[in-house]
Order: sequence, then C-alpha cells, then structure tokens
Amino acid sequence: MLEFRDVVKHYRSGDSVVRAVDGVSLEVAAGELVALYGPSGSGKTTMLMLAAGLDRPDRGEVRCDGRSVAGMSAEEATRYRRTQLGFIWQQFHLAPGMSALDNAAMKLIAEGLGRRAARRRAARWLELVGLAERTRHPPEQLSTGERQRVAIARALANEPRLILADEPTGNLDTTRGQAVLTLLAQITRDAGVATVLVTHDPTAAAYADRVRTLRDGILLDGAATAAEEVARDAAAKGTAP
Repeated sequence: MLEFRDVVKHYRSGDSVVRAVDGVSLEVAAGELVALYGPSGSGKTTMLMLAAGLDRPDRGEVRCDGRSVAGMSAEEATRYRRTQLGFIWQQFHLAPGMSALDNAAMKLIAEGLGRRAARRRAARWLELVGLAERTRHPPEQLSTGERQRVAIARALANEPRLILADEPTGNLDTTRGQAVLTLLAQITRDAGVATVLVTHDPTAAAYADRVRTLRDGILLDGAATAAEEVARDAAAKGTAP
C-alpha cells in the first residue's frame, strides 16, 4: 500500500545540511500498523510529510497504492489527501469559531459530500473518540485533549486507505490514549487500512504489528517489538532497560 524506495530528503540549516531522511526503504501493507519509533529530530515526521505529498524527496520514490506521490499534480495531491489519506497532526489545525462537528466534517464537505451527510458521518467518529456530548463546542471551549480527539475524528471521517499518525496520543491522558490506539489498530485490521504511527513512546509503539526505529534519518535494520527497541535504546545509552 505504501512504499519508500531509497528515499533521501536533506535540508539546509545555515551552512550545515540536515539529513532528515537518508536512504530509507520501507513497505507498509494494507491491514498493517507500523510504528516509526525514535527520538525527536530523527526524521519520523519528514517521512509522513513525504507520504502525504506535502514534501518531495531529493532522491528515491514514495508510492501509495502503486502510484508515485511526488508525481502527482497539486490538484491530484489535494484530492489524494482528501479521499485516501487520514493525517493526524501533532498540531490540531482546527478552525476557530466552528463547532467540533463542523471541524470534523470539514474534509468531507470540501470533497463535495452534502453538509447533512458529512455531519452525520463526522458525528459517528466524534462519538467513537468520546466526544458525543461536545459536538457543538468550538475549539476555544475544548480542552487540549478534546481538540486532539476532534482532529483524530476529522482525519478518520473520510474512511481513508492510509492513516499517517504523528504522535496522536501526545496530548491525551493514559486512558484516552489507549482508547485511540485501540481504535487505530482495530480500523487498520478490520478495514484493511495501512497505518504509520510516529511515536517516541514505547507504550504507543506496542500497539503496532511492526516497530521500525529511525535514528538520524536512517532506518535501522530489522523489525522489532517495542520492548526490543526500548532495550536497544537503553543499551545504546548505557542504561538498564
């Protein structure tokens, strides 16, 4: 479903070059949840941006469902994000003054679904993330965790084929975080969705079918469980796991 082939993405920072992604190859199948595990600055979010068509690789290729993402026109990339992609951002990007329901329905309405049908579908997702009683509230009247859950409902409302989740539980308490991760894992399995979960939290990574560690833009060899990655990190730092 999603494939990175020898992908390179470097950025200039003053006189130095930041090797955000440095020769990464990765495949994520439909029905599989893969966690990209690693510290901040390791290149995880850059990989999501490349997969979403919001950035282009310097070299290599990113393909979704057999199609080159970088080869899409601006119009094609926009439609790809609206119809096939669910992107859960670290920053919520909610429209101020609009209700949680209309924020969650925004992508559906932009794609041409009638407002009533869009709201009905969005309401179901808001209920699944525990916000059935908060649908009329704008972001200004919601807690940080509630805003995060509105953003998750919006990302999933179009029933995407590919989910890109950038630290989706970073603003949630333990109980809500576990509920969201369970929901993502269930959708991945039941709907045959390919999901990439970016996290530095081993508890979140444990929900994945595979865990791949990214460090300094390089994907370390071999898949592992979250526990194995934590042990490897601890060994590299010279501390007990």
